[in-house]
Amino acid sequence: MKPTAPAYQLLDQPGQLAPLLDAIDRVDEVALDTEADNMNCYRTKICLLQFLVDGKVYLVDALAPLNFAPLYEKLATKHLIMHGSDYDLRLLHDLNRFECKSMFDTMLAAQLLNRQRVGLAALMEDYFGLIMSKESQKANWSKRPLTQKLLDYASLDVWHLPELRNLLTKELRKLDRVDWLEQQCRRQIEAAQTGFPSGDENAWRIGKSEKLRGRGLGVLHSVWHWREATAERLDTPPFKVCNNKLLLTMAQHAENGDSEATILASINLGRRHSRLIKSLTAAVHQGLETDPASLPRRQRNRDHRPLTPNELAFQDRLKAGRDQIATKLNLEPTLIANRSQLAQIARSPEQLDELLLPWQAGLIRDLPAFAQGANA
Repeated sequence: MKPTAPAYQLLDQPGQLAPLLDAIDRVDEVALDTEADNMNCYRTKICLLQFLVDGKVYLVDALAPLNFAPLYEKLATKHLIMHGSDYDLRLLHDLNRFECKSMFDTMLAAQLLNRQRVGLAALMEDYFGLIMSKESQKANWSKRPLTQKLLDYASLDVWHLPELRNLLTKELRKLDRVDWLEQQCRRQIEAAQTGFPSGDENAWRIGKSEKLRGRGLGVLHSVWHWREATAERLDTPPFKVCNNKLLLTMAQHAENGDSEATILASINLGRRHSRLIKSLTAAVHQGLETDPASLPRRQRNRDHRPLTPNELAFQDRLKAGRDQIATKLNLEPTLIANRSQLAQIARSPEQLDELLLPWQAGLIRDLPAFAQGANA
């Protein structure tokens, strides 16, 4: 059945936030979702905020000239209901320093119930028989004005969240996993406060760049940074300037000893070619002049040292035990501990409580394999 969009209020003009702020003051919890754009601009931006407050939907144009500070300040004191909150919370933190107080994430709840499909559209269909449109998932949310179709779609993202939360909670309570979910949500909140990973000085080492040893490294370093600077100047995603394959092709030509003219001869930058070829030529020239030895080197992480034979055997026993308990509990095994975590536990079993949440650590600690390995 196709869902019917609820009535909603669009707030996109100065002074229009007052009704939403007043509504938030009257409640303890708020259902929240966001629509962002990272496909049409250099830096991801929040384009729309969707709220369900006391049974009413508010859609806030995040690109409008509004004072959002009071909104985020009030929101930080409320319990939130969200779906797949990790990306939204990290984005809100990076852009607005927002920190969530507490929340219920319906996707995390569905995972702990071992639902085979945990997307919001899938859960809407499974629990309510509603078929959500997928057209708007690839929409350009930064384009104005927003169409009614997009606004209707956005309103549905929060409309059913409280009811879905209630149904998932009943199932979690039957399995005695409500506390597990609270731990998962708390960890997600804490992780979000670190935001997204900052820029890596070795991010330019794309694809099979490890095979480059000579001039190709210098060219790849130079043209990758050219693409980043160009994308930022044009406010477009880097892949829309040119793809990785093109960068690697230029680097490989340089590695083969080809001339600057040969490297540039087969380059086609599409409709922007005439505007960008001059700056790209300068970047290639700079790359050819760069000493590969002067480029940033990868730092080896000592924590990633290979496991010893005894540690590998311990890891295998932990994995087998984890898989058995996961089958018994009808859980995805990696929800208990993923491969990386098992390797870290095998290397340093005394760090179990630092690596895992209490409910996860309890399951691993009860494994005979853990007791044997930890005491070995």
